[in-house]
Amino acid sequence: MYPPPHSYMPQQPIRRWWQHPALIITALVLFPPAGIALAWTSTWDQKKKIVATVLSGLWFLVILLSDPPQEKAGDAKAPAAVTASQPPSASASPTPSATPSPTPTLTPDPAMPGVVGKSFAEAEKAVEDLVDTELTAVSAYDDVKLPADHASWLVCFQGPEGGVTLVAKSAATTVHLVAPGTACPAEKGAILHPKPAPAPTPKPTVDEDASGSGGGGSVSYSNCSAVRAAGKAPIHRGDPGYGRHLDRDGDGIACER
Repeated sequence: MYPPPHSYMPQQPIRRWWQHPALIITALVLFPPAGIALAWTSTWDQKKKIVATVLSGLWFLVILLSDPPQEKAGDAKAPAAVTASQPPSASASPTPSATPSPTPTLTPDPAMPGVVGKSFAEAEKAVEDLVDTELTAVSAYDDVKLPADHASWLVCFQGPEGGVTLVAKSAATTVHLVAPGTACPAEKGAILHPKPAPAPTPKPTVDEDASGSGGGGSVSYSNCSAVRAAGKAPIHRGDPGYGRHLDRDGDGIACER
């Protein structure tokens, strides 16, 4: 008998080390582009290669679209602590101890503005814009009372005078005012409406050559006002100073009323 013919057995291709299934699967998970390339060079059939490519591509898209991992709080604080402990570099801005900032120059005290002839409202604004204190208002006449609303009254005198240096925080400023249409006095504290002087008191007239008609003595009064001013009214006939010109009714009693 003849020996049976040998059946044909196809030879399996030699598998390289980069075609190992474990290596390909690991690459597909950790680095999909490389894993896909290795899958297509492997000895897998067409269906496995397509499935591996689709799954690895989806996994790669998930990785790309996900948010980057945030730094841990401990990792974020560590660089800050290191930066704080390091000495400032030469390029850093100088600290106040190395280069002290210049001391601000104080504003000089202002000068008193001239406000004579202006209204109190204008004077108040001009002065109080320069100092921290208030402007004091006083009537220029002693017998004129300053009303509560004196904004339109005019300044006749000011203290201190214009141009005098003021201490901004404690300046004492004063103006003396008159009502609109009233002339300023020659000096502060004048009287606008002086009272009339009282009439002089008549004095008794002494006539040493008086004849003493009915009166006696050397005293003579020109009228009853003089008698009353001397405190002698009424005068009776025979009293010093009695005269017929003082006794109108001739009853012997002069300046009886």
